[in-house]
Amino acid sequence: MRWTRAALLASTLSILVTTGCGAGPSDRPAVAVEHPHQAGVAVTTASGPPAPPAPELPKTDLAWHDCTAPTFSLLSLGAPPQGLILDCAEFSTQVDAGGAVGGNFRTAAMRARYDRTPKDAVPLVLTSGYDRASTATLAGLAASPAGALLAARPIVAIDRRGIGSSQPVSCLTDDIRKAITDQAQFTRGTTDPVDAVAKASQDATIACLDFLSPAQGTFDAAHAADDIDQLRKAWQVDHIALMGTGSGATVALSYAHKYGDHLGRVVLDSPQAVGLDAVGRSEQQVRGAEAALTGFAQRCAALNCSLGSDPHAAIVTLVNRAGNGEFGDLSASALVTTLNGFLSDPRTLANPQLTEFADALSALGRGDRGPITPIVLRQTAAVDNDGEFVNRCSDNLQPTTPVRAKELESQWAGKYTVFGRFAAIDLMDCSAWPSATAIAMPDKFDRPVLVVGGDADPVAGVDSRPTVTGALGAAGARTSTVEWQGWGHPAFAHSGCVQQAVTDYLKDATLPEDGTACPA
Repeated sequence: MRWTRAALLASTLSILVTTGCGAGPSDRPAVAVEHPHQAGVAVTTASGPPAPPAPELPKTDLAWHDCTAPTFSLLSLGAPPQGLILDCAEFSTQVDAGGAVGGNFRTAAMRARYDRTPKDAVPLVLTSGYDRASTATLAGLAASPAGALLAARPIVAIDRRGIGSSQPVSCLTDDIRKAITDQAQFTRGTTDPVDAVAKASQDATIACLDFLSPAQGTFDAAHAADDIDQLRKAWQVDHIALMGTGSGATVALSYAHKYGDHLGRVVLDSPQAVGLDAVGRSEQQVRGAEAALTGFAQRCAALNCSLGSDPHAAIVTLVNRAGNGEFGDLSASALVTTLNGFLSDPRTLANPQLTEFADALSALGRGDRGPITPIVLRQTAAVDNDGEFVNRCSDNLQPTTPVRAKELESQWAGKYTVFGRFAAIDLMDCSAWPSATAIAMPDKFDRPVLVVGGDADPVAGVDSRPTVTGALGAAGARTSTVEWQGWGHPAFAHSGCVQQAVTDYLKDATLPEDGTACPA
């Protein structure tokens, strides 16, 4: 399988740990909590509505080939867990299923399973949207104890167009890409950073729209949903089980709108909020990132890590020093991206990996960039690549103005001490891209939907789940929410309790009690 640079680098950081004391996902049992329900009946019972159609085993399949060893080697994941099998494949998808633009894309897929996974188990389709390559998300999950979920059924991840191992998009020059990654810290001179990034956005938009023409309008969530349906057709099945994490949940909702009759099960893990503009979504994400960093700092201090008794303050100091140019060509923005990538890595590792990351930050503080440099390179490449830029901007709703971004830069710098200022400047990344059309939500959808997530999520942020369950409830869906009380993204990768809830739901579409909590 051909891997793009983003795929090679997307999951190589192996530092994320759960808030528990040991390795692997937290598997503490779920507890019911008081939680106001947002959208209809929470539990499917014998006296309730009939169960939805069950997803089906593929009648025909992709040309899979074993890629376990090369994947773990390329992504620096260490030794594969005993019995794990990763299979890779490619399939062709139409550039535009509606026929407005001709041609095909090469789309990448990866299947993860154990040698003990039942061979007749129906697969779960996974998309993590543009947050990181879906295949890298799955590889990271597979590298960690996957518990009940992966043992019960295979998981098949599909990369979005231009991301991961799918047909690459290469439309930016190195200078433009670096200006966006570094927020033009080293080239803007006296120019305000908001204005500098807005200019870089103009250059990037012109370059990518020209490169992609006439397919420039086919990288949004709706077309990503079309690609998933191409897989369904290749499998020759009527119904699939679909999980969307982060921005991938938006793809899943788009699939429900366009192809809802073909869904047997739907899981939304840490979904983005519905109906918010770019500023609202960004502030939610910043709040989640700050909460996740607080969780990390508390854990780091409890381990007597090298960042001292107040790791959060130590990190603030490092970011400020990077902004002053004290670390050579390591920009403050790239350092913040690295922090966010650490907090949102799908793998769960033991305490030594957490302290190793803390040691790399401490070394940076002493002027030794050696330990942190490869981590920075991996994380920035994972989320600041051309395909991610095109997909993210294609879904960007109601971008803000430079005037408003400058106001937020000042406000958020004081309110959100690590991520706020940089998030405000990042609002300009897609400011020149044609404004996206709001995703069409399902208007009639009677399936039970499981929604999971937590509020210390550095990707989706906080407070997003009620907007999603509300929109689904308005369409007639029955929903139930499971809340994970730890930090990280996505929730199911870090919590055995969440994995068990997903496994039980996939089996017979029975939703858990709404407001169930999974302790960290």
